[in-house]
Amino acid sequence: MSKWALALEGGSLRCMFTAGVVDVMMERGLLFDGVFGVSAGALTGVNYVSGQIGRTAQVNLDYVNDKRYLGLGNLIFHKSIFNFDFLFGEISDSLLPLDRETFAKSPCAYTAIATDCRTGQPVYAEKHTCTDIYGAIRASASMPLLSPMVLVEGKPCLDGGVSVSIPYQRPLEEGYEKVVVVTTREHGYRKPLVSRPLARLYARRYKKYPNLVRALLNTPRRYAKELEELDRLEAQGKVYVIRPSKPVTVSRTEKDVAKLRALYAEGRQTSQEQMERLLDYLGEGTA
Repeated sequence: MSKWALALEGGSLRCMFTAGVVDVMMERGLLFDGVFGVSAGALTGVNYVSGQIGRTAQVNLDYVNDKRYLGLGNLIFHKSIFNFDFLFGEISDSLLPLDRETFAKSPCAYTAIATDCRTGQPVYAEKHTCTDIYGAIRASASMPLLSPMVLVEGKPCLDGGVSVSIPYQRPLEEGYEKVVVVTTREHGYRKPLVSRPLARLYARRYKKYPNLVRALLNTPRRYAKELEELDRLEAQGKVYVIRPSKPVTVSRTEKDVAKLRALYAEGRQTSQEQMERLLDYLGEGTA
């Protein structure tokens, strides 16, 4: 029987699209053998492995306007615009509990991708070997300039999207025969080049990490290459891609709950509409 992998792009609160897609997969009982997540994709992937339908959406819808979760004040008190202490503490422990036991015991492999600030290269933190998988998830979702570095196995790390935006290559390298990719941008999207003011800011902020600066400046070009390769693999039938059908207007720190709810609904609808084609790709379609 073939091995299935789920590869989830980041995009901060644009992950509401991914949440809708993945919730429908869980409702249909799709059991992947491995999940690979970058940034917000890593956060969404946790709730897939723990089997908690709707949790990603509920966390964001319930707390996006709660200053304890998201706000400029967190940059002062927690050095991060998203307060991960609150997310992995009070929210995950009591407000909307994360089923850590199911996550840990699930046979589904899980990999969070962060970026090593010293090398600018990806760090693949696997659930069954990483000594602090939740720290790795936190690092994977720590946006440059808006979050502090997080140590992952002694390596100072930031957002996985700096080195790998869409994590489809790793599962292919690991021998997964079926790779389902969920992106948070529509087909044909390309990142704009880094502006000169932003480039100077990166250079000042991370002057001790020149490889990180190079990776940050190269992100738009690398992302374009990833998308070109993804299109080729999709055309060859080696991966199955689920993406938004139209431009996504939700920002990384979106506060409009109606827009977030609509993006989640779009993800659900897209997943439902493509379910039969997805099952055919996985070899589970009806004869």
